[in-house]
Amino acid sequence: MPEIGLFPLPLVLLPTERVPLHVFEPRYRELVSECLAEGRELGVLLEDEQGRRQVGTRAAVVEVLEVFPDGRMNVVVEGRDRFRLVRLTQGRSFLTAQVERVTDAAEPPPTASEIGTARRLFRQLVEMAEADVDEPDGSSGSLSFELAARVDFGLAAKQGLLELRSERARLRRLAVLLEGAVAAVTRAREVRERATGNGRVSAG
Repeated sequence: MPEIGLFPLPLVLLPTERVPLHVFEPRYRELVSECLAEGRELGVLLEDEQGRRQVGTRAAVVEVLEVFPDGRMNVVVEGRDRFRLVRLTQGRSFLTAQVERVTDAAEPPPTASEIGTARRLFRQLVEMAEADVDEPDGSSGSLSFELAARVDFGLAAKQGLLELRSERARLRRLAVLLEGAVAAVTRAREVRERATGNGRVSAG
């Protein structure tokens, strides 16, 4: 059973997602330096006031943006396979654990309609938010993660997606989240327009 170094953070890293990290604690500088030198992955795991989660994502350090004289680093990590904690281990300055890979269950794939719905809602949200975000092509084999990595749904929603073991279930959950995001952007726009019009509707 593989053992990896863990990097607990108030962050959910999805497979395919890239995020910048500022690495400043000596123990995590050691972990990241070893991963760079040996081409190994580290485990990113959500940890917040509610505790440490059991399912996280292996991460590869794909870019070093800056190394400061005191050893601090700005790096970019990319989410790879998911894992589940089996047993914490000891002996290093940073947290380590034996982990097992989390894979999807043998279930039917999403339908063309479900894929189309998720893509349509994603495009609608991007257009309404006037965001410069590209639409993924799904080449990773997990369109749900590719789409979700481009929207800030919050930690709980992202962790929920991470733990689902069905691409079809993830796309269905994602569609609900995207619908909620579209509705929230619509409400925010209406509030701004109402405020601009002093509470009155413009007749043109």
